[in-house]
Amino acid sequence: MCIITVTMNPHTAEFEEFRRKAQGMILVNQRKGGFAMAEMTQSTVIWKDRKHFMWFPFSFTKYSVQNDRLYTQTGLFSTSFDEILLYRITDIRLNRSFGQKIFGTGTIELCTKVDHDRHIFLVNIKKPVKVKNLLSELVEDARDKKNVVGKEFYSGRGHGGPDGHDGPEDDFEDDFE
Repeated sequence: MCIITVTMNPHTAEFEEFRRKAQGMILVNQRKGGFAMAEMTQSTVIWKDRKHFMWFPFSFTKYSVQNDRLYTQTGLFSTSFDEILLYRITDIRLNRSFGQKIFGTGTIELCTKVDHDRHIFLVNIKKPVKVKNLLSELVEDARDKKNVVGKEFYSGRGHGGPDGHDGPEDDFEDDFE
């Protein structure tokens, strides 16, 4: 959160101009005639759940999606927090055993393009089909926002083509002999 403090008379045109420019900001009246302007940050949780045992959410593993990121929190005494950018998810798979079908849960496997964990498992979550579809849409939206296209993820050598060149073939001869 960014806080800017200014001092001005609230009955002037200068203050009205300040208020007009501060749309989407919080104006807080402080003592001695100062006003603090703080940027409003919307951290809306799009989805959250925890690992279930049968249908009971008795677990110390929590999952949430917000700000184009997937967060996982595991552990009670020693807690681990992981964050992955949604646009780095390359593949989504849903697995449901017979017991998970009975209890309305499932496990979602996320294949990612990150260094530490290539596969992330959202284990025994409620309404897994809806969550899988939601994650799929959110991943596509995050890729669109970042202008990420498939070849940035899927080619093994970066942006190069099959012969190692970055662009289309040209008809020019090499004069470097």
